Amino acid sequence: MAKSFTITIQPSGHSFSAEADETILEAGLRHGYIMPYSCRDGVCGACKGKILQGEVDYGQYQPFALSDAEKAAGFALFCKTKPKSDVVLESHEITSGEEIPVKTLPCRVQKMEKVADDVMVLYLKLPANERLQFLAGQYIDILMKDDKPRSFSLANAPHDDEFLELHVRNIPGGTFTRHVFTEMKERDILRIKGPLGNFSLREDSAKPILFVASGTGFAPVKAIVEHALQIDVSRPMHIYWGVRKQSDFYMLDKVREWEARGIKTTLVVSDETWSGRTGFIHQAVLEDFADLSGYQVYVCGAPVVVEAAHRDFTTQRGLPQEEFFSDAFSFAPKA
Repeated sequence: MAKSFTITIQPSGHSFSAEADETILEAGLRHGYIMPYSCRDGVCGACKGKILQGEVDYGQYQPFALSDAEKAAGFALFCKTKPKSDVVLESHEITSGEEIPVKTLPCRVQKMEKVADDVMVLYLKLPANERLQFLAGQYIDILMKDDKPRSFSLANAPHDDEFLELHVRNIPGGTFTRHVFTEMKERDILRIKGPLGNFSLREDSAKPILFVASGTGFAPVKAIVEHALQIDVSRPMHIYWGVRKQSDFYMLDKVREWEARGIKTTLVVSDETWSGRTGFIHQAVLEDFADLSGYQVYVCGAPVVVEAAHRDFTTQRGLPQEEFFSDAFSFAPKA
């Protein structure tokens, strides 16, 4: 069995375990500690930090990314460095989306999976020497020839970043979504820009969390929940997911997995009768909670849902304004 070591980040004092055969950056991401990085290939130097104590294997990297003088002064590239003992290092930690540089990159459509009549899951692969650093819940823009970017939330968490996962709903009259459903093929090339937005888990709070997702607003909620489980967040979490018809619940297996790990879920259908809750998603929350003053609420989906939730949760249920986080999906104007 691989030996494991304790890595401590200064000045935060956060510590985590790293196996002898994984890089310090990989181990940090696995535990939910996000240090700066970009290429993850020993080329760009974005992950450079200082080894304060301990022995490391510096790995293979490009000499222009880490000079001999820098190495002699204690610096290392954490995307290539593996521990040979317990290590204390100095590195900045990223806690908000504004701290991550926005990049424009090409990517390949690796896989397309139709998960409902009008929902396609796209898995995008970046070039071999590129990774996109992001926080769970952020989104990317797909850059099109018509100059109108299409925004999609990333549905995967940062620790699971081999592919970028997008949930695309086929919007009537939507040029891009029609393209996805009728013309796009695996191996097609797209250009993306990101990460964008500030919809991400506020990890400095101990309050219980309510997630409210309408339709494919489930995508960033999925990313945040998977990140929270990865870093062992112990706060109670309750997901409300609202759709028009029962067949629109396109990832129920995920929801059941989370329920087995203690996350509550309430599924709500608005346009047909079924055995579960019916009506509007934010209304279901109002019915279940008389007081939201001690909660954090994350809402994602159609603007009408986000606006109604914000208005009613803050004015009728005492939710503090600063504990409401949202990501409203507005669709590109119809062609």
